[in-house]
Amino acid sequence: MPVADAAGHAYWVGLGSNLGDRGAALQGALDALRAEGVCVEAVSPVFETAPQDLVDQPAFLNAAARVRTRLDPRGLLALLKRIERTLGRVPEGVRFGPRPIDADILLWDGGAWRDEALEIPHPRLVRRRFAMAGPLAVDPGVPLPDGGPLADAFAAIDAASQPVRRLPATEASLH
Repeated sequence: MPVADAAGHAYWVGLGSNLGDRGAALQGALDALRAEGVCVEAVSPVFETAPQDLVDQPAFLNAAARVRTRLDPRGLLALLKRIERTLGRVPEGVRFGPRPIDADILLWDGGAWRDEALEIPHPRLVRRRFAMAGPLAVDPGVPLPDGGPLADAFAAIDAASQPVRRLPATEASLH
């Protein structure tokens, strides 16, 4: 197993699952990151959320982790996509449809990033409470690349329109 390195960049990675053993899928993604030498510094509580966009599907479990790696954003994205495939995600599946695992780079300490394959911050981050809940639970003061607090974007979305329910640790807990 590669040794995790404390150097490199910090990233906030969002994880979601709404098929199969959802909690095991989230934990499996974290374990796979560690096995690849990515340092998992902090993990959020688990949240249950309603699906967005394509709403006729099971509820999601979501969490986020602050990780540190020497990988650049494209390298981490490639690793996340490989982990998704290993855990049963079919890349050609229905967009926004049910999936055993979803792993996205939400933010990183390098500011904004944009190329043909990746955009950081995640392009839908500030429009989705479930995507912001995890990073805020890990780092309440985490800023957006423009310096604005992510917490302000979270507070700007009506909680009733996008409910996010934190699960008790006895019901779902990640490490």
